Amino acid sequence: MLIFCELQGVKQVKKTDLNARFLFLQPPSVEVLEQRLRGRASDSEEAILARLKQAENEIAYSKTPGVHDQIIVNDDLEKAWAEFKAFCAPESK
Repeated sequence: MLIFCELQGVKQVKKTDLNARFLFLQPPSVEVLEQRLRGRASDSEEAILARLKQAENEIAYSKTPGVHDQIIVNDDLEKAWAEFKAFCAPESK
């Protein structure tokens, strides 16, 4: 089962009996995330600051042992995509 959720969603899903696996797609750093968000020029300053604050919280939470089954650092699109596909549909052995 693949469920996309943010920090609070992860906490809620973990309390259920769903057999979910948890993946965290992480920016290389908060600074790189800020550059990406500002480069898009699609959000207000307030929205950017709120997203950065949320990212900081989610990155900190992701360091809690056992929270996620895998963390993918999105520093190289092709590598991150390959890791994502492998996590979502692991090849049978």
